[in-house]
Amino acid sequence: MSNNSDRQSRPSRPGAKLNAKASARLGEILRVDHAGEYGAVAIYKGQQAVFGRSAKTQKIADQLKHMQEEEQKHLDAFDELLNEYEVRPTAMTPIWNVAGFGLGVVTALMGEKAAHACTEAVETVIEQHYADQIEEVKDSHPDLSAKFTQFREDELAHRDLAIEEGAHEAPGYALLSKIIDTGCRVAIKITEKI
Repeated sequence: MSNNSDRQSRPSRPGAKLNAKASARLGEILRVDHAGEYGAVAIYKGQQAVFGRSAKTQKIADQLKHMQEEEQKHLDAFDELLNEYEVRPTAMTPIWNVAGFGLGVVTALMGEKAAHACTEAVETVIEQHYADQIEEVKDSHPDLSAKFTQFREDELAHRDLAIEEGAHEAPGYALLSKIIDTGCRVAIKITEKI
């Protein structure tokens, strides 16, 4: 009898009310979003490692710091969501950390406009990804949909700032943007499963 009352007093896992397929899909969504925010923080850290060394690049270093702080808030939220929904993070985290930081350093070494082109490319993929997820979870998880909407607005602001700061004027913009876009999309597919 006490065993039954203990069971009734414990809250069920948020994913427990979903069927297995829906629960697996929600796990993929949260894992990918966590990894994406983790990667974004790493990119901005890499760019700041380059731009933060000179007074001449203080403006972009400050912009990157602000964007990194917003991405860190998103990452912290996804840390909590992974725990709440009992979703494991991607096993690719160490690789995404190195890849993100490296991408940040390389694009910063190419110059301010290339760093902004990197931001634009990454944030474009991420905001589109959030838009798809908002539609996918709006009925089943309106709280997550609202959170994703808020995060998407931040990503759009980062993208728009990058465009205003000359992202499209970066040397080899079209190729650089395509490479980063493709890399992000491949990382999303890998992270869904691994």
